[in-house]
Amino acid sequence: MSSNIESVLVENRVFPPPEAVVKAARISGMAGYEALCREAEQDFEGFWARLARENVVWNKPFSRVLDESNAPFYKWFDDGELNASANCLDKHMGTPTENKAAIVFEADDGKVTTVTFKELLARVSQFANALKAQGIKKGDRVIVYMPMTIEGVIAMQACARIGATHSVVFGGFSAKALNERIIDAGAVAVITANFQMRGGKELPLKSIVDEGIAMGGCECIKSVLVFQRTATPCNMVAGRDKTFDEVLQGQSTTCAPEPVGAEHPLFILYTSGSTGKPKGVQHATGGYLLWANLTMQWTFDVKPSDVFWCTADIGWITGHTYVAYGPLAAGVTQVVFEGIPTYPNAGRFWQMIEKHKVTIFYTAPTAIRSLIKAADSDEKVHPKNWDLSSLRILGSVGEPINPEAWMWYHRHVGGERCPIVDTFWQTETGGHMITPLPGATPLVPGSCTLPLPGIMAAIVDEAGHDVPNGAGGILVVKRPWPSMIRTIWNDPERFKKSYFPEELKGLYLAGDGAVRSADRGYFRITGRIDDVLNVSGHRMGTMEIESALVAKTDLVAEAAVVGRPDDLTGEAICAFVVLKRPRPTGEEAKQIANELRNWVAKEIGPIAKPKDIRFGDNLPKTRSGKIMRRLLRSIAKGEAITQDTSTLENPAILEQLAQTN
Repeated sequence: MSSNIESVLVENRVFPPPEAVVKAARISGMAGYEALCREAEQDFEGFWARLARENVVWNKPFSRVLDESNAPFYKWFDDGELNASANCLDKHMGTPTENKAAIVFEADDGKVTTVTFKELLARVSQFANALKAQGIKKGDRVIVYMPMTIEGVIAMQACARIGATHSVVFGGFSAKALNERIIDAGAVAVITANFQMRGGKELPLKSIVDEGIAMGGCECIKSVLVFQRTATPCNMVAGRDKTFDEVLQGQSTTCAPEPVGAEHPLFILYTSGSTGKPKGVQHATGGYLLWANLTMQWTFDVKPSDVFWCTADIGWITGHTYVAYGPLAAGVTQVVFEGIPTYPNAGRFWQMIEKHKVTIFYTAPTAIRSLIKAADSDEKVHPKNWDLSSLRILGSVGEPINPEAWMWYHRHVGGERCPIVDTFWQTETGGHMITPLPGATPLVPGSCTLPLPGIMAAIVDEAGHDVPNGAGGILVVKRPWPSMIRTIWNDPERFKKSYFPEELKGLYLAGDGAVRSADRGYFRITGRIDDVLNVSGHRMGTMEIESALVAKTDLVAEAAVVGRPDDLTGEAICAFVVLKRPRPTGEEAKQIANELRNWVAKEIGPIAKPKDIRFGDNLPKTRSGKIMRRLLRSIAKGEAITQDTSTLENPAILEQLAQTN
């Protein structure tokens, strides 16, 4: 871990929330935000108890709010009972919401299917009955390896309905990754599809499931249920595999939701991108559901008339909280999209916003940056060609958004009238932690601003002592919160060591470096603490150097920065850059590299000049758009790539980036 990370970016632009937004917002103005923060500080347990009673339907009310007796294995509302699916669907029955569109699904080919809350409840109940008929019961673990379809959400909701714990594996993961997760979770069933559609292509899912199970150690799997997404047949194993049509035949569309204790594991989600054994983040039903619903209300300020669109896949935590659970619990209509932002062209997102009259749009900086690059090279896919006037709130998720991408998003997508909620949170936190509130917080590009009420975030040094505003350090959370990770599945010791290390004396370690601005106390995430470079004794977050490179808007579309050992400076900065023009080679590459070094020196200082700059047509990314920085570290060091690259969207890019200028 590292403290005193030098912060070198200064951002002075401030955008106050529009007056009309403030007036109509649930949390209105900074006074509204501060009142909630005060309530949480003065009566921490009372604050959470009130919110849990007001926002969750309980089968059996809780009497205990927070049990800290076995810290850090905290328990919330643990003597209460509820059902997550009932809180997303049943509670809307008999209200005007029941006949409202719950999901507007747009397939890869543009075909649109709509289901109401009432229809969704019937389909979830029918599938829940089908699961029970397969012998799946409360407490069993079920792997969901599905495309981004209505059926994927139904599978998750049906598991929750019968008290089974789901573990969704992203449809881009390999057979080996699937095998490891089946074994670790001790899953009894896999719910999958024959194929998934992405960018006009059929990609196999069922054959990868077969391969994963054949690798051994999966004797726990009794059934594989297959959704026929396309007409192409797939291999079916007699006695084990059944199609959705087969298992749904004759099943009732009513199924009583199974009450579970608030601490019952709702899901296990394995974190991606790390080497070694997968890490199963376990979330509990009551606290997670409360926060999924509350953050929809607070961060997105949802109204009954909203059309919400989160572009994340259900295989990631964002797709759990802000597709499968939060929007349904909040009773809001949402768009679910199967395809990719660049098919059939890079105007797809803007076309869909216009077509479905989306009011709240939530996507990743990686997607925004790739669409900036596309719009700069082809006027026809620029957002100005579509009517985006339905939008009222924009969101950003997945990594810090660099100020230049923030400004483009603000101007060209939001028309300079939509607040941008730049949300900091993690798989482990279950929902938003630090984020602007659209009707309260003045915005600063590149800053996630302030913690949500009840979230006691702070920046400390290596010994757990607070650092002054303006000085960088380690991001921690000082008090537990309801949607936090409960443990790592089957590995409580690793949980304690990873998130509550002894030297931090009970503080939750987020694993990110951060700095608070001297003037407003706003948080800005500077990157993972293991992504801190130590160049000639200066500690710098890679995020800041990346932001400086991307700020050269006439030239750079995207950049990723890593460190590599250097005899002279201890560590050298290596930058991988995607330009807004064809990839340069030879003398031209050297010339542009020098121009960029001088630019970084001007923006940050000579100490931050990258020693190596390599150009690529793209960066190595997972299909969800996450840059695989660990692969870039290996390339920078000149090592052979031995890690699993099957989750990459574009494996061929690795060879290109290995070439030095």
